[in-house]
Amino acid sequence: MRFLFKFLYKKVLFAIALLTLYGCKLMTPLPEKKPLQTPRTFLERMDSASIGNMQISTFFTDTNLVALIDTALQRNQDIAMAFQRIELARADLWDREAALLPSVSAEASGGIRRYGEYTQEGVGNYDTNFSDNINPDQRMTNPLPEYFLGARSSWEVDIWGKLRTRRKSALLRFMASEKARQLVVTNIVAEIARLYYELLTLDNELEIIERNRLLQKEAVETIVIQKEAGRANELAVRQFTAQLFNTQTRAIRIEQQIMEDENRINLLLGRFTQPIKRGAPILEQEWPDKIGVGIPAQMLRRRPDVQQAELELRAYEADLQSARLAFLPSLTITPYVGFNAFRSSVLFNPASLAFGLVGGLTAPIINRKPLKAGQRRAQAQATEALYNYNKTVLTAYQETALNLRTLDNMQKIALLKEIETTALQQGVSISNDLFLAGYATYLEVITAQKSVLEAELERTTIQQRRFQALVSLYRSLGGGWE
Repeated sequence: MRFLFKFLYKKVLFAIALLTLYGCKLMTPLPEKKPLQTPRTFLERMDSASIGNMQISTFFTDTNLVALIDTALQRNQDIAMAFQRIELARADLWDREAALLPSVSAEASGGIRRYGEYTQEGVGNYDTNFSDNINPDQRMTNPLPEYFLGARSSWEVDIWGKLRTRRKSALLRFMASEKARQLVVTNIVAEIARLYYELLTLDNELEIIERNRLLQKEAVETIVIQKEAGRANELAVRQFTAQLFNTQTRAIRIEQQIMEDENRINLLLGRFTQPIKRGAPILEQEWPDKIGVGIPAQMLRRRPDVQQAELELRAYEADLQSARLAFLPSLTITPYVGFNAFRSSVLFNPASLAFGLVGGLTAPIINRKPLKAGQRRAQAQATEALYNYNKTVLTAYQETALNLRTLDNMQKIALLKEIETTALQQGVSISNDLFLAGYATYLEVITAQKSVLEAELERTTIQQRRFQALVSLYRSLGGGWE
């Protein structure tokens, strides 16, 4: 018997060794795919400080805009949903952590079984009942009840680190969910700022149109008087009148756009429609003294989408490692302890106390395709996550570089447009004087008025684009979520 035991023991150890070696063969390192390396600077520009490090209340000097953002951070529905996604990731993390610990469950069970008279159990139980070594409580009936009251446990010992790797994956995804919330926040902050500056622009355009409407109304009154005096014809009256109605139509369109933008802001703020309080006009809004962008490495450390993509990449790499570790043998220990009897009257008798311990190594041998499929799936997901990270880094760098160049160009255009607008405003005054003196036609007056209107509106739009490019640069540098 001892010889047989030693023989079986050696055979089991040999089988375990073969399974372990075969699993280790699958653990050979995979070819490493490296992420992109960003340039050292943005468009050969390097600043020690980046506006992305500035707090929201510091970067935005308009107190009304800051108040709107504060309200959105407290009541926005997208942010609230992002918090719930964090809780889902936290629950998954708890589930993976629990897998590292033994599971213990209480059990109260009962059953009944009838043994056939021509079976080993039936013959043995029947014969046992005639033994002088048992008392009446130990005599077995047929059918035979079975009662158990106690606790059972199961514990997979994490020999190779498979469960720890799964926990690491869940932890990385939990951290990625927090970055996803930060990404939602920074996008909402940027969208509120964009709509706010658009509202200021529309207000300024409405003021410009109203001022021009009054001038055009005076022009209509003047041309009517000149027609009555014989110095103008009906065509001139119609032209000036049509221009006035066109300006009034534009005013109504702007009022409609203002209402739509206010509704969008209120939706982001999680409240029903109400007026949006505004600060100084768009042309009088304060501009930062210095716009620093830092270096790309700082941007990568601050942008939530880049950090989220990196964490998800590491999580998928952990999933791949776990899928490869699944080929190795797993050790499971299943102990139990409790009261076990086939008579309820003696269930709580100290003699009914039973306990046991079973441990076993299991490893897949036949039909390993599901594990191989899981490994290939995890490898494809990890590779896709790497490409997504590279794409996110490219997008982040290009967004920053584009917004930086847009700011520079818009500043140049704004200076030229201011000079142009001043010249055209002077031209309107001159054309009116020449028309009254008979040295200019009404068409020249209409053209001058139309040109100055378009120039003033365009100047306002350029200022809006400057602020929107500034907000986009702030967001692209990782600002707006703290």
